[in-house]
Formats: sequence, structure tokens, C-alpha cells
Amino acid sequence: MSKSFGFSYGWVVVGAGAMMTCVGFGAMLSLAVFLQPISEAMGWSRSGVSAAATIDFLCMGLAAFFWGALSDRFGTRIVVLSGTLLLGAGLIAASQATTLWQFQLAFGVLIGIAAGSFYAPMMAAASAWIEDHRSLAVALVSAGMGVAPLTVAPFASWLITTYDWRTAMLVIGIVALALLIPASLLVRPAPQAAASATAGVDGAPDVQWTAAQAFKTPQFITLALAHFACCAAHSGPIFHMVSYAMVCGIAPLTAVTVYSLAGFSGLGGRLLLGALADRIGAKQVLVGGLFVQALSVASYLAVGQLGEFYALSVVFGLAYGGVMPLYAVLVREYFGARIMGTVFGAVSAFASLGMALGPLAGGWVFDTFHTYNWLYVGSFAIGIAAVAVALSFPSARRPSQPSLDLGRATA
Repeated sequence: MSKSFGFSYGWVVVGAGAMMTCVGFGAMLSLAVFLQPISEAMGWSRSGVSAAATIDFLCMGLAAFFWGALSDRFGTRIVVLSGTLLLGAGLIAASQATTLWQFQLAFGVLIGIAAGSFYAPMMAAASAWIEDHRSLAVALVSAGMGVAPLTVAPFASWLITTYDWRTAMLVIGIVALALLIPASLLVRPAPQAAASATAGVDGAPDVQWTAAQAFKTPQFITLALAHFACCAAHSGPIFHMVSYAMVCGIAPLTAVTVYSLAGFSGLGGRLLLGALADRIGAKQVLVGGLFVQALSVASYLAVGQLGEFYALSVVFGLAYGGVMPLYAVLVREYFGARIMGTVFGAVSAFASLGMALGPLAGGWVFDTFHTYNWLYVGSFAIGIAAVAVALSFPSARRPSQPSLDLGRATA
């Protein structure tokens, strides 16, 4: 099906998914650019403002599972359209907040729930449409997150500098609605979806997993833990990248370019590692990427000049960006298409919990020690743990029929 339909329209779905992850995650992660201006204008602590990002990831994690299950049941279009409306409402409401709790509610809860509607459902939709280049397809959807620092972050920075943070956030909310409502309407169910219950990858019979069975497998448990540790390792360094560069004496607009370069490198990493995964296997590429990510995080302890920040941003972006789509590839390879939205939504929920740790931890570290050093030490340790967990992933192909003894079925 992918050969006859996927190239003609499947890549349109992939493009729509890339747009959604770019705007949705770009709007959410733009809080890194808003952090200092909001803190100074409103008199709120960095920990308090950063907590909105932590709430974002917690809500996104909880919502991702339910959005994924809803997309499996009712289709992807209604899910992403609902998320779009929540995203716009959250940004517009946050721009009018007068107290910290109002801001945390609007930016944290509403935007977090909205962001959860894009990633897992659109990764599942892309993998259902595209079979021959599945790793590349999900990498392109994920690449939207890499484009976000090149588009949403500089746009937000320019708006803040030209106007103020409230106007900037209001405009971003309106633009998000204008872009994502049409993109949501482009999403269609894959033509092979009706046959997915009888045909799996490489023409083999698809295993009729239930979600309960899938959640008990070592494959799911290992992927969930690896994704959690991976995101816990890089979320703090990413979120506080602009602030750390400014602490080192780099001008605000220039500091944003450091963040943007990491995002651009993340885009390249998604494409490069996605192509490598199609050739040599997703697990091997995942382990290597996680190891480079951990080393990059530790290297922040030794940088301070603009050129050093740029060089490290390239390597760090390649690593953290490149590994992100590989979890979806492994979920699809093992569990098949029928419940991928549910299973990958659950894996993404663990990832979101990991992402929630970094912003708050980094804000607390800076408020307490007036330096980010301990953030990078802790993130490096967690990054090495992610490598160890990924190495233990049981990479055996899924069995032809689910076994009551699922641990034995994967042996």
C-alpha cells in the first residue's frame, strides 16, 4: 500500500505531522526564551516560571497515553484538531495571566495536554502510511521539533524585544491556530489501516496484542525506561541553554542562536540517525546516540565562549535530536500498527515525565547555587543510565502469536 498510496499522500501526512510538532512543541519550548523576560517583568522566580514547563511535560505525559488510545479508536484527525484548539487557548490565556498560578495553569496544563495530542498520534499515523522508509518518515515528523528552535524561538525573541512578552505569546497563539487547523484537516487514515489487523511488517501475520499484554513485555518496559532517562538527561540542558549562555556573558539575542543551532542540528540528527536506523537497525543507533548525548551534557561544564557553545550545540543537537524518533520505530517493529498509538503514547508518557524533571531541577539548581554546574553533573549521570538501559533492550522479533508467558515469548 505504501508504494501505491504512501508516496502520493502519505508524505503529505508526514509533512502535516512535522508542522504540528514544530508549532506545538515550539510554542511549548519557547518558554525557555520567555523565562528571563517573564521573571523580570512579573517578579516571579525562575523556579516558578520553570515549573510551568514541568507541568507541561507532566500533563503532556498523562495526556499522551489517552490521545494515543483515542487516535487508535477514533482516528488521528479529531485528536490533533482538538489539540490545536487547546494549544491556541492555552497560549492566549497565558498571555493574559496576572498571577503565577494562572500562568502555570494556562501554559502548563492546557499547553501540556495539547502538545500530547501531536507527537504519538502523528508518529503512529506516519508509520502506518509509510512502510519502505518508516524510520525516515517518523524522523521527519519528529524533525518538526528540530525546526522549532529555528522558527518559533527566534520569532518569540523578536516579538519580546520589539513589544513585550504578553504580546509575543498572544501572537504565537493566534499564529498556531492559523497554521495547525488547516494542517489537522490534511490528516487522513492510512489505506493499509484496514488491513493492519491481518498483515504486519514484511507481510508477516500481525500479532493481536492487547494493550495490557504489550505493557507487560520487557520490550515495552525497557523502551519506557530508556526514553524516560534519555529525556531526563537532556531536558534541563535544553531548557536552560539560553539562560546558561546569558550567564556566561552572551547577549540575549545571540544566546537564542545557540539554542537555534542545537535545534537545527537536531533536525539533521533526526534525518541522519533515521536513515542509519533503516540500514543498520534502530537499537544500535539508539545506543550510540545516547552515549554521545551523555558526553555532550558533561561538556557543558567546560564551555563558556560563544564559539564553544556553537560547537557543542552541533554535537548535542545531533545526538538528542537523532535518538528521539527511534523509540517509535522500535515500538512499531515489535508491536505492529494496530495499537501503536496506545503503546507509543504510553512510552511517550514516560518520556514526558523525564522531560518534566529538567526545567524545574535546573531552575532550583540556579536559584540555590547561582550556577548550573550541578545540573550538568546530574544530567550526565542520568544519560549514562539511559545508555545502560538501552543496551539491555530485548531486540528479538515479535512472536507470530502473543504468548501467555510474555517474558518467555521474547526469549
